[in-house]
Amino acid sequence: MDTVIVQLPEEPSDRPGSGRVPGRTDRPRLLRLGPGDTADFGRGAPDVPVPVTLDDPAVSRRAGQIVAAEDYWRLSNFSRTSTYVVQNLEGAGEHVKVAPGRVGAPVPFEFSRVLLPGTDGEATFKVFAPEHAYLDGGPAGERAASVQRGEPTTSPFALDPTSKYFLVLLALCEPRLRRPSSAAVPGVGEVVERLRGLDGCAGLTRSAVNYHIDYLTSVKLRLRDDGGSGVSGGSGRGSTGSGSQLTGKREELVAFALRFDLVREEHLPLLPRRGGGVSAQGPA
Repeated sequence: MDTVIVQLPEEPSDRPGSGRVPGRTDRPRLLRLGPGDTADFGRGAPDVPVPVTLDDPAVSRRAGQIVAAEDYWRLSNFSRTSTYVVQNLEGAGEHVKVAPGRVGAPVPFEFSRVLLPGTDGEATFKVFAPEHAYLDGGPAGERAASVQRGEPTTSPFALDPTSKYFLVLLALCEPRLRRPSSAAVPGVGEVVERLRGLDGCAGLTRSAVNYHIDYLTSVKLRLRDDGGSGVSGGSGRGSTGSGSQLTGKREELVAFALRFDLVREEHLPLLPRRGGGVSAQGPA
């Protein structure tokens, strides 16, 4: 089981202006780790190879290490002088600082960006921990009663209702939640417009929605294996399939989510009210 996925930094040949013809290799390179697996990161060298290479002369050859745990990961900072920062990509500025020499700092975020001081800004890479577990749905009183009777039930699909990917899934499923006979599945542009009324989604783009759809289908719900790539890069280059393939992916995602009640009518207040505004029961 993959509990942590590292999205490796772009290689020089991947960057805009490199002259490389876009194609199947446009999808990001991923490193998948199971519980207990480790991966060093840094500038590397012929005699010091590292799985996560950061091409910056200000980064140590072996700058640090990540260790995958059950549903989170730990970061060690091997630098003697530099503090590293781990940002929560789904949050509102939340971050963790890892001081020089710190070993095994736990990182609780599902979507993270690791930043190291570089010669021109920061050297960065992303880490995903998609196996975060949540209590099965139901009123808090029912959940508390179940805990008193024994171990709580966790969902086989660890979805966080406060995340942007869940809102994207909810917007895709909304027409069929409101009218089960509806055959319409919203397009990416419609999802962008539907979520724009939420504070956290005001800057949502088509590329970001495609990113979340890829993450849901291939990582969170494990519906398909796109050649081992799993997560798109969020830069617009991750979804290179034809229009019919992308439509089929959305329809497959909606059918699966509704079949197993991963989104339900009780979630609809998370969406903005039609005609503007956010439901009083929406996210804070």
